[in-house]
Order: sequence, then structure tokens, then C-alpha cells
Amino acid sequence: MLELTMAAVSAADEGATAGMLMADAPSEPGAVLRVGRDKTVCRLATPDDWLFVSRVHLEFLCGPDGGWQVSWLRGSQPDPSSEVRLTVEGYAQPLAYGGTVPLPRGGSGELVIQDRTAPRSVNVGFYHEA
Repeated sequence: MLELTMAAVSAADEGATAGMLMADAPSEPGAVLRVGRDKTVCRLATPDDWLFVSRVHLEFLCGPDGGWQVSWLRGSQPDPSSEVRLTVEGYAQPLAYGGTVPLPRGGSGELVIQDRTAPRSVNVGFYHEA
């Protein structure tokens, strides 16, 4: 099972956990969890006016072996208005626009979608239950 928590954080409410959203999916091949502005396809949806987040920004996909990966899907713009950082076991690395990385089996971490133009972010924590 993959469990996600999401908090939208702006400078005004940094550190607050009010409005935290949660979603999970079984570790079955083809299972998908998405994060973005489009509430019709994303289990975790950000505010509509947070345009630094794409309609479908992050996609978590379970592979045939039960392992999960996360992809930063390319949006309609050639250059994104955000940055995505993945932190696992205290080590942070950027996630490339259009890139995909595997998540540690039985591990946890966080992805941060950071607005390049304002002090706000979307923080998505994950836990992959082995």
C-alpha cells in the first residue's frame, strides 16, 4: 500500500497542518494516485488558483512487481513555474520536469512542489508499506 498526505502551504500559514489531505492505494500493478489541480482525476487536489501546479502534476504508479514510482508529468508549458524536490532518508534531490524515479520499498519521504514566483508550496509525504 502507498499512503500519501498533502498540505498546501503559503507564507501566511507556514507550519500549519490544517487542510491536510490523505489518499492511499493498494500496491497492485497499475494502481495510480495523482496530485494536481484537476479534481476529476487527482485524488489529492491543490487550490484551483495555484497555477504553479499543473492540472495533473505528480503521478504515482505501481509497477508489475508492486514497487511504486513517481513522475513529474509535463504540463502545457515548455518550462514549469515550479520546482519539485524529493527527500528520502534525509537526502534531497531535484525531480526533473518530465522525470520519473522509483520510491523506496517500505520507505517514506516527501515531495515538495515549490512555486518559483511566491513563497508557497505543496508538500506531499509518502509511505510505502512493504
